Amino acid sequence: MFGLGMPELILILVIVLVIFGAKNLPDIGKAFGKTISEFRNATGSEPEKSDQAKKEISSAEKDRESRK
Repeated sequence: MFGLGMPELILILVIVLVIFGAKNLPDIGKAFGKTISEFRNATGSEPEKSDQAKKEISSAEKDRESRK
């Protein structure tokens, strides 16, 4: 993708470890994971959830129309 191999990734990890310290790495990883998850949800990368939400919305609209 960006031409990053194993040596480059290890170097980046060592730099992050030196800058933030070992105690903060789990928090950084958790925040990064949440960010990626929210990005996927926002871009529609998980069609099962969005399809289910669309079905729920359409069924709710049908219920409203039938009550009128």
